Amino acid sequence: QVQLVESGGGLVQAGDSLRLSCTASFGLFSTYTMAWFRQTPGKVREFVAMVSRIGGATNYADSVKGRFAIFRDNAKSKVFLQMNNLVPEDTGVYYCAARTSAVPSMDGSLYDYWGQGTQVTVSS
Repeated sequence: QVQLVESGGGLVQAGDSLRLSCTASFGLFSTYTMAWFRQTPGKVREFVAMVSRIGGATNYADSVKGRFAIFRDNAKSKVFLQMNNLVPEDTGVYYCAARTSAVPSMDGSLYDYWGQGTQVTVSS
């Protein structure tokens, strides 16, 4: 059974940092493109960041460029999202997602597996 489990969310103040982790239960983790999405009440789910299978390529939403970094450890079947200089607009539930295709995509509907999400709340 394919499973993704996120952790690392919490309540922080503006300007603080958090690191989210996502652990995959499936094998051949390095064959999956991995991404983070987030969702806030009343808004559609939005793309945050994506990393290619071996970590050589990344892509970010404009709103997080320069503040967030996505990276992966294929040996441990983990993907991370380092979030720095957080702002209240970063508040939301953050989801880890996996895609079997190597083609990069910011479209969540093209991802095959999702975690349950972890809450990030940034106070002003």
